[in-house]
Amino acid sequence: IQVVYDPDVEAFIEEIPQGMTAQEARDRVLQGKLCWGFDGKSIHSCYGDLSLEGLSIEEAKEKATVWLEKQGKAKRTTTYKLRDWLFSRQRYWAEPFPILHFEDGTQRALSMEELPLCPPDLQDFKPSGDGQSPLAKVKEWVEIIDPKTGKKAYRETNTMPQWAGSCWYYLRFCDPCNKDKAWNPEAEKYWMPVDLYVGGVEHAVLHLLYARFWHKVFFDCGLVSTKEPFKSLRNQGLVTAKAYKLDRGGYLPEADVVEKEGHFFDKEGHKVKCLVEKMSKSKLNGVSPDEIIEEYGADTLRLYEMFMSPFDKEKLWNNEAISGCRRFLNRIYDLITSDKVVEKASEEALRLGHKLVHDVGQDIESMAFNTAIAKMMEFLNSFSSLPSYPKEILLLLVQVLYPFAPHFAEECHELLGGKTSLAYLPFPEVNSRYLIEEAVTYVVQINGKVRGRLELPQDKAKELVIQECKSLENVQKHLEGHKILKEIFLPKKLLNIVIDA
Repeated sequence: IQVVYDPDVEAFIEEIPQGMTAQEARDRVLQGKLCWGFDGKSIHSCYGDLSLEGLSIEEAKEKATVWLEKQGKAKRTTTYKLRDWLFSRQRYWAEPFPILHFEDGTQRALSMEELPLCPPDLQDFKPSGDGQSPLAKVKEWVEIIDPKTGKKAYRETNTMPQWAGSCWYYLRFCDPCNKDKAWNPEAEKYWMPVDLYVGGVEHAVLHLLYARFWHKVFFDCGLVSTKEPFKSLRNQGLVTAKAYKLDRGGYLPEADVVEKEGHFFDKEGHKVKCLVEKMSKSKLNGVSPDEIIEEYGADTLRLYEMFMSPFDKEKLWNNEAISGCRRFLNRIYDLITSDKVVEKASEEALRLGHKLVHDVGQDIESMAFNTAIAKMMEFLNSFSSLPSYPKEILLLLVQVLYPFAPHFAEECHELLGGKTSLAYLPFPEVNSRYLIEEAVTYVVQINGKVRGRLELPQDKAKELVIQECKSLENVQKHLEGHKILKEIFLPKKLLNIVIDA
């Protein structure tokens, strides 16, 4: 089967060559005159009972693979991108290789009794300029007489890369103060495997793969109790920002770009292409955290980073949007310092507070930080409309805010009379009694069209709900002269009455 892809040029408009319209680009791709490395939908892609019509590249791959497996013509396999690995560096701050070189060209690895091999203390870490490690400059450490053979020997001066430690550091964390071994087996059994691994998507073929490889070797050697080191992996989304690219190549910082009627130019009037790309020094679209902190504070920056988008999705940086998070914190401060703060909490305030704790707690568990912040903002809108602000509920608010804006939350907690640092307090407990909503709103439909809404107690019996919904004036008007064929009832949500035409 030959799969033909209709390129989604509209979704990747910035990738179209300059001077070419979207339609021209699409035509040239389909004619085989323009290479397209981005997504699209398959067309004219059928073979017998296999149709890939309208599928994206990934969807088509999956469907074709399943079909080939059923036909007995292929077998799904996973190919790991393990490659030859240069395991040496020319720097001081790393683990030295425990190898001795002799003048006759032979080598000897140090025995277990001769380990650990510690590097000498150095004041000058700079490379020597001849491609060798800084250790090569320490002759008294490099040139020795081997105590086992009596021969003149030279220590290996290359050092191990960061992978030597980062591929198993999580095991050392199980037993960090053990001076006799890397970890005690009982400590490893207690702590392992790691509950959550957070890293960029590039880790899948780098650190994650290598760490798993080391761990499986340890398992085969009987040194660890688990086959896999990590229970769960979550990839954070890239932070992107607008980048301004010159036609002649290279990038401009935003400060050197002028916008006119939706188009961008450099200061000499040359047109500049505005792209959304990963923040990087080379693209001159990075943002200095120090400048943001200086203007808005560290907690505002933290809050904005978590509010930008879902944890695992790409995030587009927008300097103007940061002020919204600052206003949110200012509103909380205004409530806490208001003369409307009282001791006793009303039922409505308790319902708002405990629902907030419940919802934010669930969002933190699922790493939905952006929706947790959104729910705090929604809470603030409802809470600020109350006639008074109970201290008990304000304390709940600053406790759930603490993981997101710790410095600000600590200050607010102290203003409310808190004596213990929030760092030492558990996450607040939810009283489920306050999660039960007293009333729900039913949508009343006739043949699928909304004819009314009715607020009723949430525990009202089905028969009584239907009876009261039918008694609505507008509903009665549309039922008059018609026969009821069916009643579709969704508890606490909807009543749809099906009538003859």
